[in-house]
Amino acid sequence: MVELQLNPQKTALVLIDLQNAIGMNPVPHTAAQVVENSKKLADAFRGKGAPVVYVRVDMNDFMNLPVDQPHNRGDKPLPAIASEIAPAAGFQPGDILVTKRHWGAFAGTDLEQQLKSRGIDTVVLTGISTNVGVESTARQGTGLGFALVLVEDACSAQSAEHHRFAFENIFPRLTRVRTTEEVLAALA
Repeated sequence: MVELQLNPQKTALVLIDLQNAIGMNPVPHTAAQVVENSKKLADAFRGKGAPVVYVRVDMNDFMNLPVDQPHNRGDKPLPAIASEIAPAAGFQPGDILVTKRHWGAFAGTDLEQQLKSRGIDTVVLTGISTNVGVESTARQGTGLGFALVLVEDACSAQSAEHHRFAFENIFPRLTRVRTTEEVLAALA
C-alpha cells in the first residue's frame, strides 16, 4: 500500500448523513464512533484550512422513484430537526452544508461545483451508511474525476457483512481505504 499524502489546499473532507434521523444502529462501528472519528477529521481539516463539507438528506423531500423496496418514511412529515446535522458531528460556521434528495451527494446538488471552485481534486469521505450514501457518493465522485479516500473506521452500515464487502471488494478498486489515524497522519 502506497503511503498516503494529502495536500490541504487540494483536499476536502465530506461527511455523509451525520444527521439526527438516521434511524439505524450501524455496525461494525457505532454511530457514536463514526461521529467521533468524523469530528476528529473535521477539526484537523479545518486546522489546515481545508474545506469541510457536511451532507444531509432532506427526509421530507426525498426523491420518490419507482423501486421494488421503497423507503417507508410514514404518512406524516418528519420534524425539520430530523434532517439537521447532529450536534455531536461538530458542524461549524464556515463549513459547507449540502442538502441532497437521494443517496449520493453529487447528483442534483452543487457539491461538484463547491469543490472544483476551491481547486479540490481529492475527497476524504466518511459517513453513514457505508452502502447507501457513502458508496453512492464515492461512485459518483470517481465518475466526476475526484480521487477519493474512504475512512473505514468513520463509516458504518446496516450490516457488518455489507460494510466489510464494500471495504474489501468495492472501495479498493475505486478509492484508497484508510483509517482515521492514517488520514490524520497524511494531513500533517
